[in-house]
Amino acid sequence: MTLDMVKIGQEAVITKVGGAGELRCRFLDMGLIPKTKVRVRKVAPMGDPIEIELRGYELTIRKDDARQIEVMGI
Repeated sequence: MTLDMVKIGQEAVITKVGGAGELRCRFLDMGLIPKTKVRVRKVAPMGDPIEIELRGYELTIRKDDARQIEVMGI
């Protein structure tokens, strides 16, 4: 399952970070690393972007980017 499929209020653990080159590095710099627990807080009215909570802060990412992050539900 990918991060964009997680429902509002659900938690998941990152299992794999996709993307290539600078995109992958950007994900890792934002704290999206394997074994990190995330929770989806909000989804914009049109469905994009989504707001997630991880490591004590909120992060908003596009759905296209969220599709690059593989997660496992808790």
